Amino acid sequence: MTTRILLIDDETEFVTTLAERLEIRGFSSTTAEDGEAGLALIRKQPFDVVILDLLMPGMNGLEALKQIRQISPKLPVILLTGHGSTREGMEGMRLGAVDYLMKPLAIEDLMEKLQEAVAP
Repeated sequence: MTTRILLIDDETEFVTTLAERLEIRGFSSTTAEDGEAGLALIRKQPFDVVILDLLMPGMNGLEALKQIRQISPKLPVILLTGHGSTREGMEGMRLGAVDYLMKPLAIEDLMEKLQEAVAP
């Protein structure tokens, strides 16, 4: 079975490239450009894991994470943070994220986190 990933990130070029790299590795990727769009997708279809950017205009990643927890409490979420900020990543884990990665990220690190997130 193909792992279904939802990528929520406002950086269009980054998220498009990441989706392509994940699909090459056998994952099914759906993208959303902001928290609201991501939440709408989660309400409509099942995903195995969410990769969520913390710093987005409008609804930030932490707020989106809180709402994801209400919609789908067991859905694994991996946070992405840039700007050298680990504080938000730690806060995200307190709110139920599986882990966080710093941007720019190495695809190998992400693959490792994805494997951990979807492991039974």
